[in-house]
This record gives sequence, structure tokens and C-alpha cells, in this order.
Amino acid sequence: MTVPVQSLHLADAREAEDLSAFLARLIHYDRAAAVRLQAGGADGPLSSLAVFGRPPSFEVLAVRAARLGEPVELDVTVSAGELLESLSSERFTVPAPVTGPPWTGVLPPRGGWRELPGLPPVAEMRAAVTAAIAEFRARDEQLPAQHRTRTERDRIGRDIWSRTVADTPLPLRAVHAAHSLGFLRPSVPVALLSTGAWLRLRTPFGSIAVRTNGLGGLSVIPTRTG
Repeated sequence: MTVPVQSLHLADAREAEDLSAFLARLIHYDRAAAVRLQAGGADGPLSSLAVFGRPPSFEVLAVRAARLGEPVELDVTVSAGELLESLSSERFTVPAPVTGPPWTGVLPPRGGWRELPGLPPVAEMRAAVTAAIAEFRARDEQLPAQHRTRTERDRIGRDIWSRTVADTPLPLRAVHAAHSLGFLRPSVPVALLSTGAWLRLRTPFGSIAVRTNGLGGLSVIPTRTG
């Protein structure tokens, strides 16, 4: 038996805290952020909630899974801020649906993923992000005042964040997003997965999915981590 879609019951308080932290980080980058919530359905588990968000400036999708205390079938897009406000405990009310931005209709598939080799250690990836941020700032500071425009900064950002990680097809912007959202913590196990046109950087704290032909419409000026 499933619970009504108006309410959700997470497995425990820790799940609520972790989901709240994820939502807070999304809102830090975009106060008007929306998230798509999915649970159950024809090809998904009834006991797990998937929360999809799109932090600006990264051209990726961020995915946070949460264990449910009761089974439910749900597929709705809501305000990230309203959802965070309702998450005072593991049992909460789902906010009213909102008109989803275009990205909510283009989500990675749930199945068919295969692991790809070549991903470097977490410490090396975190160091690569730090070095890339420093490079962006140095190149930005070297721009003549008349060339310090959004267009020129986007060009520099695309040059840096489109670089691939080690011998993998994963763009560095996906690692930057994972680091900024608190997914890429020291010494955690990580994996690079692929299916069709999608790549996914998976960690125990969340995943970053990126389509190899791009999600479109975002700049890639680095945001501050932390």
C-alpha cells in the first residue's frame, strides 16, 4: 500500500538532514531552484526517492537519493525552497507542483548503466578542481578591462571546464559540481558510469549526471565551493 503523494516519510532523521543539506546547496546557487521528485513507477523502487536539481553554471544534473520509510509512487516538480521549508522532520508535506523548467523533462535513465575505467582518486580530482579555479581567476585577472565581459569569461570557463578527467570522457565541470555540492568528500568510493549519451559520477552522497551532447543554455563561470 502506498502513501498519498501529498506526504512523504523518509526512513529516518539522517535522511531528512542529508536531503536538507542538498537542497540548501542548490538554493545557495539559485534561490529560485526547482527540483523534480521521483519515486516508484514502472521501473523504479517504491522505497527510494530520487531528487533531481540543476545548479547553474555547471551544465549538469545533480541527483540525491533518499530512503523512504513508506512506499510511494510520485513524480512531481516543486520549489526547492518550499521543499526545504517543509523538511522539518522525516515526515513532511510535499509542496504544490510548479511548472518545471525545460531540464526537468530530460532526465538520465534509471537503468542500463555500465562502469567505465580510468577515474583518478578523489584527492586527485579535488586537486584538479582547485587548480582549475585558480587558473580561471588568473586568466580573468589578466584580461584587459575592456575585455572583462561575460562573453569572454564564459569562453575561458568553457575552455577550462570542458577538459576531460584523466583518460575518461567525464568533463571537469562534473567534478567541480560534485565538489561544490558536497558529494566529492575525501576518501569516498566513486565510480564513473555510462549509458547512451549520459555519464554519471556516482558517490555515496549523490551523483552528477551530464549528457555528452550538453544540456545547453548555461554559462560555466566557476562558482565558489564550500
